[in-house]
Amino acid sequence: MSNEDLAHDFSPMIKVYKDGRVERLMGTERVPPSTHPENGVQSKDVVISQEPAISARIFIPKTSTHSPQTKLPLLIYFHGGGFCIESSSSPEYHSYLNTLVSEANVVAVSVDYRLAPEHPLPAAYNDSWAAIKWVASHFDGNGSEDWLNRFADFQRVFFAGDSAGANITHNMAVKLGCERLVGVKLVGIVLVHPYFWGTEPVGAELNTPAATKEYMAGVWRFACPSTCGSDDPLINPAKDPKLGTLGCEKVLVCVAEKDGLKDRGWHYSEILKKSGWNGAVEVIESKGEGHVFHLFNPICDNAVALQKMIVSFLN
Repeated sequence: MSNEDLAHDFSPMIKVYKDGRVERLMGTERVPPSTHPENGVQSKDVVISQEPAISARIFIPKTSTHSPQTKLPLLIYFHGGGFCIESSSSPEYHSYLNTLVSEANVVAVSVDYRLAPEHPLPAAYNDSWAAIKWVASHFDGNGSEDWLNRFADFQRVFFAGDSAGANITHNMAVKLGCERLVGVKLVGIVLVHPYFWGTEPVGAELNTPAATKEYMAGVWRFACPSTCGSDDPLINPAKDPKLGTLGCEKVLVCVAEKDGLKDRGWHYSEILKKSGWNGAVEVIESKGEGHVFHLFNPICDNAVALQKMIVSFLN
């Protein structure tokens, strides 16, 4: 089809044609769960809900099977992809969680939420909250999933995500702060290159090209057609009166120097400190790097350094 037939073009992620056809340009490859041949991390897929269709990939480190009496911190992870591409079984996320689980010695649940445009927001938020509640149902050791019953410490829970997944992470932590879940203590959240936006520029965004600004705002409108715009509290935490209720003790924000979203990460830390929230927030910046560089070049020096900071935060 020609570009004249396009209804939406968010290359390099996704195109939607006027006849309704959706073409995902990346993030469609899938790999099965496995036992990692080098670090011994095991993974398996679980169904959380049949309708709506929500699933997750669970990872446990090799140490868990060697000392099953020792409960491990529990990480709930939300993948990125502009709310419209990628999966918990995408190769880069499978590989990333394998390494993180091994190095941090945690149990991880990587959530597979429904994607826009077939399932516009708030579907991903609703699915993510349903997944969190499903995980929380194991706090007393009597849930449906054996690995969570046996190995997860529900007093040491963390949420993390990258890009749109970091946006979900933040919004789930706000929801948890408002609603609470019995038996679950959210210690901290990790926001890697978070996808936040707003109508008023922050930091160096005054110099951001107009096309880039429109792309950032346009992806949000595309994923969330019911939105009021870029100052919707879901995409702009500065407009959220509930920000101060964030339901954790500490926050790690990771930004990248060449990422167009960098200043939103720094701004998030500033508004969080002024919100009345009583926790501790730290920002780390990867010099010379772009958006989610660590997923596509995980063995570069800056990715290794970023991983060490996240591992330290989780421990």
